[in-house]
Order: sequence, then structure tokens, then C-alpha cells
Amino acid sequence: MDKHTQIEIEAAAFRRLLAHLDERKDVQNIDLMELAGFCRNCLGKWYQQAASERGLELDKEQAREVIYKMPYSEWKEKYQTPRG
Repeated sequence: MDKHTQIEIEAAAFRRLLAHLDERKDVQNIDLMELAGFCRNCLGKWYQQAASERGLELDKEQAREVIYKMPYSEWKEKYQTPRG
């Protein structure tokens, strides 16, 4: 497999992961952290770091908005449930 095709496949898999997480708003970040060791916020941080490595500056909120498909504060208000 050539490098370009590999990058396209990895990007498609990442987009599918984001779509899956968007479909499963019932799954809370704390649940992801406890079970998988990462959450949506981790993905946002990794996205921000990858952009920075390529000379693009995104702040934390801009990167999170890519992952959440809305401002993080809005997502929390709509979908984050109280932990009991």
C-alpha cells in the first residue's frame, strides 16, 4: 500500500470513529476513559497536537469543536449526564 492510500484510509477510519461517537452521545466521556483510556477530549487534544506539528495553530476549543461537531460547552449542556 502506498503512503497516500494509507493516509486516506486512516483519515476515513478517523471520520468513521467521529461519526460513531456522534451517534453514541449516550456514551459519556468518563465511560470512555474508564473502559478505553481515552475520550472525546483526548481526541481533541491529539487533533490539536497534530495540527500544531504541521504548523497550524488551533486552540483547545477549536479542536474540540471538530470532534464534538459543536462547541464543547453546548455538547456538555445537551448530552453530559450527572455522574451518580
